[in-house]
Amino acid sequence: MGKEDSDNGKYKTIEEKPVKIDKWDTAALKNALDDGAKKVMLETYGFTESHALTDGRLLICTIAVGFAMFALIWDYLRPFPESRPVLIMCVLSYFFLMGVLTLYMTYKEKGIFLVALEKDKAKVDPDNRWELASTLRKYDDQYTLSMTYTDTASKKTRSSQITKSVASFFDENGVLCMDLYQPEVKMLKNNVSVSKKE
Repeated sequence: MGKEDSDNGKYKTIEEKPVKIDKWDTAALKNALDDGAKKVMLETYGFTESHALTDGRLLICTIAVGFAMFALIWDYLRPFPESRPVLIMCVLSYFFLMGVLTLYMTYKEKGIFLVALEKDKAKVDPDNRWELASTLRKYDDQYTLSMTYTDTASKKTRSSQITKSVASFFDENGVLCMDLYQPEVKMLKNNVSVSKKE
């Protein structure tokens, strides 16, 4: 473990247990890089993670499963064909909610894997938002990390992104090299911070 790690205690978990994945698995590559960027934002800058986006998705799923469970119980208590109208209503509701979930994930989440809140030091203004989103197409090595800053008081947003090959951050064994990836995330954050001051 390097001097910086022992002094600051940053990335202790990653240093002790490196993130190793199958380098041919696109989803695993993306998830490892997303988790690394999330770790940088939360541990280095002390931001607080907001789970509002995930909670919205879970709420839609819970309601959909609730309809499915109600249909199952109703059919048990009042066997088919008596339960037919209720089953039709529940099945249609379930598929409608799956459509709502798809729209929510496509237009609301938009690939966002982290919403971090930056507390106002004076505790006067509301928390500012940092959103991280990423894309990595199947059979492609180009990973794009996007960062958006929203000043909740003025409603102004600033964003920036980087696109690099995943080979820049993983060694030949599929281990994520945080010493190579962390500076990229920090540089992206600094670019957004500089643009928001201008």
